[in-house]
Amino acid sequence: MPMEKVKAEIMAVIEPIIRATGNYLEDLTIQSAGKRRMITIIVDGDSHLNLDQVTVITKEISEVIENLQTLGDIPFTLEVTSPGIDRPLTLPRHWRKNLGHLVSISLLDGSEVKGRIGEATEVDAIIDESKISYSDIKKAVLEVEFK
Repeated sequence: MPMEKVKAEIMAVIEPIIRATGNYLEDLTIQSAGKRRMITIIVDGDSHLNLDQVTVITKEISEVIENLQTLGDIPFTLEVTSPGIDRPLTLPRHWRKNLGHLVSISLLDGSEVKGRIGEATEVDAIIDESKISYSDIKKAVLEVEFK
């Protein structure tokens, strides 16, 4: 079975599980590693996930996909994780979740903006004193801060 079809089938069965926990399926990748597959599922929420939440989600997902005929007899390793600090902010909920955090933004016009996320709507964010439309952003990532 083509990998895209396998991915779509897995996503279809795990998305309701993840949504039931109040979270979102951010991404799913399947990589072949010799005679095994590595299935990586990135789960995000409106607040930062803790280890206990990830553990509960992992257990529920594991129970469901172990019985999927789509995967056949090829053994797999399941990794469920939350987005890393380096993951770009691409959706309005990413911005809302990170209010107060320092962000580095590359705009489509080539300019760079760095500042704190003060407010976030469905179409734009306030960075320090500037309103920036998501449609003008090429890439935005959180800055690592050490206190």
